[in-house]
Amino acid sequence: MTQLINWKPFDSIDQLAEAVCRRILAAADKSIGARGTFKLVLAGGTAPVKAYQLLATKHADWSKWHIYHGDERCLPVDDDERNSLVAEQKWLNLVAIPKTQIHNIPAELGAEVGAKQYADVVAAAGVFDLVLLGMGEDGHTASLFPGHVHNEDELTHAVHHSPKPPSDRVSMSARALSNTKELIFVVSGDKKEALAAWQNQQDLPVTHICPACAVDVLFSV
Repeated sequence: MTQLINWKPFDSIDQLAEAVCRRILAAADKSIGARGTFKLVLAGGTAPVKAYQLLATKHADWSKWHIYHGDERCLPVDDDERNSLVAEQKWLNLVAIPKTQIHNIPAELGAEVGAKQYADVVAAAGVFDLVLLGMGEDGHTASLFPGHVHNEDELTHAVHHSPKPPSDRVSMSARALSNTKELIFVVSGDKKEALAAWQNQQDLPVTHICPACAVDVLFSV
């Protein structure tokens, strides 16, 4: 499947974060109105975290939100480098989303065990309402890196030999991340070369995310 992409530039990371915050709230209202629930997959990274901080100041029907993570580092649950801990500190612990509806990846158990257990969570979730993703300088997204080969039929992957520390991680697969009603890439920082490669249709991990909907790339680089 070929990506249909909407490119949306912003002048600053703060404007980018504000736009992402608005998009998340709008998607939540739409999903809760239609189905009574909102299933959101979070990304790590500077701009998404800024958006989460903004969300912490907003009013929403938090009881209907279900939170998932696109990837996680195989570190202790209290490590500052965990995506889940940052999201909790900046947002999730400050609003009334039930703890049973925050689905963290058990990456502290190791890549294989964590991936296996989270695959059951992803399968139970079904179609997500909104997936947020970032992009690295090498075109990676979540913990799907260039040159890594995974079984495309799986919902999650145990990741080893990450080019960025730590070496071991757990990631949702391209298949799982594409199973969504709405998908937004949030890109900031020194990513001009990777964006240009993407726009020129080079084979990068970001190009393997192909939902049935259009892909929105919101960026400030």
